[in-house]
Amino acid sequence: MSKAKQIALCAVMVALALVLSYTERFIPLQMLVPLPGVKLGLANIVTLVALYLLSPKHAFFILVPRCILGAAFGGGLTGLLFSLVGGLLALGVMTIAKRIKAFSVYGVSILGAAAHNLGQILTSMLMMQSVYMGAYLPYLLVVAIFTGFATGAACGGILRILRGVKI
Repeated sequence: MSKAKQIALCAVMVALALVLSYTERFIPLQMLVPLPGVKLGLANIVTLVALYLLSPKHAFFILVPRCILGAAFGGGLTGLLFSLVGGLLALGVMTIAKRIKAFSVYGVSILGAAAHNLGQILTSMLMMQSVYMGAYLPYLLVVAIFTGFATGAACGGILRILRGVKI
């Protein structure tokens, strides 16, 4: 694939991730899971697809602009920090999990969701200068199993469709 096609594809994937991230704001997940800040992580579907169909480098160049633009469109500086730290840690963990080939896309996604939550908790502990924020982590890790499975299932379906498509 030419450099121009790669850049264009990454730009489209950033836009798609932004749309999914924005759409997610309207899903009342707190009615099912009464924990503040819990989200499905729909934008992570795009990161996972990029990781599986393109490369970790491409996934990185989709993740970072998505976090920056998402913060510019309504997340603010704090949102950017949480999103970037969680997203980068998740991408690193998912890249390693995918490379060791011990996990399906579901497992990779669940590990990514857990890593994202860990990154956000560590960020909040540093920002609040309180280790007590860590008490929230076990609850988030339980939720990560379900949200990671859901995004993994979505990614798996997309991969089954796109594997035969020449990019």
